[in-house]
Amino acid sequence: MSGPVTPQLVFVHGIGGLRDTEQQRREWLEALADGARRAGHSDVISGLTQGWLAETRFANYSDLFTDAEAQGEAAGVSHGPEDTAFLQEFVTALVDELGHQAQESDDKRASAIVEDARAQLPGVDDEQEQGAGESFRILGRALTSLLQVPGLRRSAQWASGLPLLWHLSQVGRYLGRGRAADGGAALDVRIRERVLRGTDPGRPLIVVAHSLGTVVAFEALRDYGGRVPLLMTLGSPLATATAVLHRLVPQPPRTPARVERWLNFWDRDDVVVGRPRIEKWMLPNADGVLPVTERVDSDGLWVHTATKYLRQSDVAGPLVEALKK
Repeated sequence: MSGPVTPQLVFVHGIGGLRDTEQQRREWLEALADGARRAGHSDVISGLTQGWLAETRFANYSDLFTDAEAQGEAAGVSHGPEDTAFLQEFVTALVDELGHQAQESDDKRASAIVEDARAQLPGVDDEQEQGAGESFRILGRALTSLLQVPGLRRSAQWASGLPLLWHLSQVGRYLGRGRAADGGAALDVRIRERVLRGTDPGRPLIVVAHSLGTVVAFEALRDYGGRVPLLMTLGSPLATATAVLHRLVPQPPRTPARVERWLNFWDRDDVVVGRPRIEKWMLPNADGVLPVTERVDSDGLWVHTATKYLRQSDVAGPLVEALKK
């Protein structure tokens, strides 16, 4: 008789710079182990860190962005009109979301900061008059103002909007579906291939995706033929409808066919996350599965990091339970 099948656990990262695959895999696992301990699952700590509870892989596609950005910088190129147009939609959506939150909580200070950021946003015709580079800098200044909202100021890892804007541009580049300069596969295709590389459709696959990685995982799983007992999305921009949702493939967006459960977690002080509306804008798959969103509250800095989410007992608990089945 064959023994129990070891599940596959794939971590999918988000925006940011070049990553070390093994170091990141270890850091995500250590954060998950910490969260599991807090959730009352101390019995699986060694199983997580030593690899017998699940075969764990960190899907690293960061070099695909780094190479493209390095080539652009070497050629004296910052961002083109398409990049800047996406970023303007995204930053405008963030301004709108934070404005709604400030109004609901009757936070006059936050409202004033949001309106100051809104006033700095470039107009529709400004990009043609000023050029994409200047529009990018203007958006960076507006985002810097937005980061002064009290909750974001305490928790964001970005003191300035320009570094954050550079990282957010990766979302636009992925969704741009542009062909490679050498005629090879498009960036989004190569990224999704990295996520599914080495997976075995004959074994259950559990996916934990963060930030841009939630967009990547959502699309990568659309044609996946194996069981996916759990898709977990952390700090996801999927609900940013004006900038992200209508660019997803397929349209209208629906839960990937083989996903049996989808848990989505967000932190109110995570600047990258829109309001949790995914379940309202996503169609169910044939089994009726829709994302279920829960809010977590992190303390201190670097709220948007995946490890911050994984250390939450509400996040780690259901993930470990899915691995135990």
